[in-house]
Amino acid sequence: MSKKTNYSYIGIAFVILVFGILFIPKIVDRITNEDITRNESRSNFANDKESTVSDLSFIEINGAPKKVPAFSFTNQDGKTITNTDFEGMVYVIEFFFTTCPTICPRMNANLIQIQNTFKAFDNFGVASFTINPNYDTPEVLKDYANKYGVSNPNWHLMTGDQETIYKLSNEGFNLYSAEEEDAAGGFEHSGNFALIDKNGYIRSRKDSFGNPIIYYRGIVSEAEKVDDDGVEEEISALKEDIKKLLDE
Repeated sequence: MSKKTNYSYIGIAFVILVFGILFIPKIVDRITNEDITRNESRSNFANDKESTVSDLSFIEINGAPKKVPAFSFTNQDGKTITNTDFEGMVYVIEFFFTTCPTICPRMNANLIQIQNTFKAFDNFGVASFTINPNYDTPEVLKDYANKYGVSNPNWHLMTGDQETIYKLSNEGFNLYSAEEEDAAGGFEHSGNFALIDKNGYIRSRKDSFGNPIIYYRGIVSEAEKVDDDGVEEEISALKEDIKKLLDE
């Protein structure tokens, strides 16, 4: 073998050595940091993350997921609150009135318990709409909030035009509200809560038949388990489902 040939092999070996020193560590580093993916079909999913969407149902109306209708009312601090103020939050909706002598105190005691369960979450809130806005002024709502221990800054007790509130209740959420002279306190309303996700959609768990329960009973407490009529509490279920939506 000639000296010229030997020099050629030595030159090639030198180039390979230099390439290894300069580039192999960079390639290894890129692979370690997942900058390089396979060109096989699975490479399209290299950066996919496991979905965090929960198993809670979307409530559908005419085949489309039901969203919270637009609203604008005044809260207990005299501030205008709209549905956009709840964007990015998980929240519970109720309809009530401050002079209610029957179910409202029980509903709001349960909501206080829920508030305290999620006090570490700044993206959890409550929207409470009075169905007696002529009496429930911002000042009255403020006193009521203080009485019950409302501390979450995202819990808005709201008042406004009565007809608009009733339309929101009866048509927007199908949560019954009405002025009724013969009813205790002069008004009737649903004792259920609606659960809203971060994108403004109404969500709920399914029953044993696979159908969405739509709303959560707000009257019976966790401690009671069942009421006098044998109706089971759903506050514990609501808490579990709030956490699911917070994790989405």
